[in-house]
Amino acid sequence: MHRHWATVEHGLASLYPDDDGSLLAALREMVGAHVGRRPAALFVRDLAREADPGWFQGPDQIGYVCYADLFAGTLAGAADHLDYLRELGITYLHLMPLLRPRAGENDGGYAVAAYDEVDPRLGTMSDLGSLAGSLHERDMNLCIDLVVNHTAAEHDWAVKARAGDPAYRDRYLFYPDRTLPDRYERTLLEVFPTFAPGNFSWLPDRQEWVWTTFNEFQWDLNWASPDVFRSMFEVMLHLADQGVDVLRLDAAPFMWKREGTICQNLPEVHLLLTTLRSLMSVAAPATAFKAEAIVAPEELPPYLGAGEPERHECDLAYNNQLMVLLWSSLATGDAALMTNALRRLGAIPSTAAWVNYVRCHDDIGWAITEADAASVGWSSLSHRDFLLQFYAGQFPGSFAKGAVFQYNPETGDGRTSGSAASLCGIERALADHDDVHLELACARLELLYAVTYAYGGTPLLYMGDELGLCNDTTYLGDAAKADDNRWLHRPRMDWALAERRHQPGTLQARLFAMFAALGAARAGIGALDASGRVVVQVSPDPHLLCFTRSHPVQGSFVMLANFGRGTAVVRLADVGAGGAAVQRSVGAVVTVDGVAQLSANGYLWLTAS
Repeated sequence: MHRHWATVEHGLASLYPDDDGSLLAALREMVGAHVGRRPAALFVRDLAREADPGWFQGPDQIGYVCYADLFAGTLAGAADHLDYLRELGITYLHLMPLLRPRAGENDGGYAVAAYDEVDPRLGTMSDLGSLAGSLHERDMNLCIDLVVNHTAAEHDWAVKARAGDPAYRDRYLFYPDRTLPDRYERTLLEVFPTFAPGNFSWLPDRQEWVWTTFNEFQWDLNWASPDVFRSMFEVMLHLADQGVDVLRLDAAPFMWKREGTICQNLPEVHLLLTTLRSLMSVAAPATAFKAEAIVAPEELPPYLGAGEPERHECDLAYNNQLMVLLWSSLATGDAALMTNALRRLGAIPSTAAWVNYVRCHDDIGWAITEADAASVGWSSLSHRDFLLQFYAGQFPGSFAKGAVFQYNPETGDGRTSGSAASLCGIERALADHDDVHLELACARLELLYAVTYAYGGTPLLYMGDELGLCNDTTYLGDAAKADDNRWLHRPRMDWALAERRHQPGTLQARLFAMFAALGAARAGIGALDASGRVVVQVSPDPHLLCFTRSHPVQGSFVMLANFGRGTAVVRLADVGAGGAAVQRSVGAVVTVDGVAQLSANGYLWLTAS
């Protein structure tokens, strides 16, 4: 309380200047009651995490992302497969949305109808607590999604608001006509321009409009209401008491609205997150925050508290910039754009960490800025169009087999769906029975993950990539999913195929062993602790990505990655790796005179003496 309460008081006074202090008093009482009833095992975990607040930064932290039902049917089923994850070195399990969604179409589970219930198809809150306990026994952590920007129209709050209950009307944003919505729309963006254009939906039974950024069945919360703040904090405490270690705050950038802006990344959003983080630091310090902020590169670091002064905001945030640049470099065979863009990405506090990933449940939005593209003499629009065609398999020489998602003919913007294996060329090589191209495709997948495992932060492995699972078109037979091709890369886990990881000579054995080796190598390199500093070097060869990691205690680390189509040669002394020891090498050799030779898709992990 002594350390954090002043931040809470400042945040609430700034966000809710008309409040008479009743919100602050209610929160103080809520925190005290929560600490008093906190389960003993979790209270001990709180103390341990207070003593080691950077627990999520260690090189042993490696995440695995999946839908519980697609991975193992239920939460109890997921608990039965934890040893499989341990084989991969996983210490952090992120289960995609599992709270009870609305029936029917629900945006992949992100239209939540109840924050205090688990989707009955998956189990119960008791099952969630049991899974967390099983993870904790194995020194593993649990991350789940908490949608903070909106609820389903079927949520109890929304039902009561729709019925006219004044106590709940203020929790959403209603308008009697189009006057204000039209003024907002002048500057708002569209998230789903194809199947959910606009940001407001008409309610014929109420004869009014409601704010719906994503879909008409997802009603935006009014965070300017103290009741929303209090109720959502109560939700966070309830989930923390189930043993949840990380709350992924979905759609966080949209939490505050102001006319004349795009209603994303507003200062009040950061004030909300900082205030909630301070409250959790008192009530449940074992639970961390992860920001789902898929925004422009310059807007990303503030979600980790970067700025003047630095803040304790979210502990983790997605580095979507790295993901986009990896796929761009793989398509072009050139790392210059990635080098320039990453060098411009702002620094983050040493107390926070990026979450790095190759693929996720969502589409790939080609967020290439004009400034970054211009730095290598390209057009941002032309390059985005090239990437869209390349990963849809429509560009000459493309190895990928993906699909275009949400193409907007007015702007020329589009996004890409597809599994990592299919986008890397594994699906095409398997279909052609081409062993040479299959090996190349596997090397591409390994290169992407090798960078992800080594770059500053916590890496995530998306379910099935360790087995080379390709695009799954069975979603087309489900009316609730058929219009959303993101289900292409959300396959069901094939446990029969997973058994082949023990059969030498199979694709599954090759990839599974590769991921296990990457995890083991990463865990043994102290310099990969996320609290260290990352510096992207300007490489003498534009096909090479080169970055260094330095830690005040754990030493230094250097990675070289060749995205070119041919062999790259570089003197290690020229990239700050003179006298370095090789920790992992794939498709690369270092000569006695300190020259590295990297084949196409080859890479080196080195620790400096």
